[in-house]
Amino acid sequence: MNNMAQKIEATTPIDTSSYASATEAIRAEAARLLTEGSVTAVIGYRSGKRAGTAMPAIVTSPEKAAELIFSPSCVNNLALYLTKAKKDIRKTGKVAIVAKGCDIKALAGLMGESQLKREEVVILAVACAGVKGSGAATGEPLTTANIARKCRECTVHTPQGADSVAGSLSTLPELAPLEAEELARLEALTPAERWSFWKKHFSRCVRCLACRQVCPFCYCEQCMCDRNRPQAVETTPRPAGNMAWHIVRAMHLSGRCASCAECERACPMDIPLNLLNRKMAQELKELYGHEAGLKPKEKGPLAEYREDDDQSFIK
Repeated sequence: MNNMAQKIEATTPIDTSSYASATEAIRAEAARLLTEGSVTAVIGYRSGKRAGTAMPAIVTSPEKAAELIFSPSCVNNLALYLTKAKKDIRKTGKVAIVAKGCDIKALAGLMGESQLKREEVVILAVACAGVKGSGAATGEPLTTANIARKCRECTVHTPQGADSVAGSLSTLPELAPLEAEELARLEALTPAERWSFWKKHFSRCVRCLACRQVCPFCYCEQCMCDRNRPQAVETTPRPAGNMAWHIVRAMHLSGRCASCAECERACPMDIPLNLLNRKMAQELKELYGHEAGLKPKEKGPLAEYREDDDQSFIK
């Protein structure tokens, strides 16, 4: 992309006018469900303490439904609140959840892994033009300059398979697929250069485990990487342990990752974790034709064996 194209993209606003109507639709549907007793709680977003920000919210009364919002600041993947990590929420009964397209992919994955049943949840989907990236200033409108990298390559702006969809989208601008371009650049490097790239990034890891805590698919009540008898992965932030941790995590997410990029957003060291997840997804699509999507799948390619599987990796 030339400098002029970059300048034009950097100053182009993205139409989020439908987010106001989506907010009203979410509030109305949440109030209706809670009034009827169809659900005991609605998992959504409300305004944060700072103007222009948003945060997850659990609403349990029709009156509180008026606090729900949807805006470019609604970055969290709320599917996390339906996992064992937040198991107290589901004890209350059937719940509803506000979900963007990438969030629904996570919900579908959890259903496929028998962590959630479709009849246990009402999905209030949102037509989403995109959300802000981590570098966006508080209160500024969504533009092609501050949109999250994951949204540049999103294929589920208008979700399918939900109980309702709030809002509608106008024509979206064409955005440069930054992560795809970065993957292509890495593919052009030698194996030694790629190893050096990831080694450099992983050396900065402080092992805060924010990536694990925010991921809907890290729902094990005891992670194998926390064990010390026997110890599978060194727990201190040293190079060998960091490399092992990120490789193990990438393998565990292969064929499962919803590309919500919450791990990368939560990382305090700005490690490009979603780039690694996308690479693993790309490999599985090329080798096995598998792609995490909106339909629950019981097993991914790394969890089952078929006689026609590619075996070219066996030397």
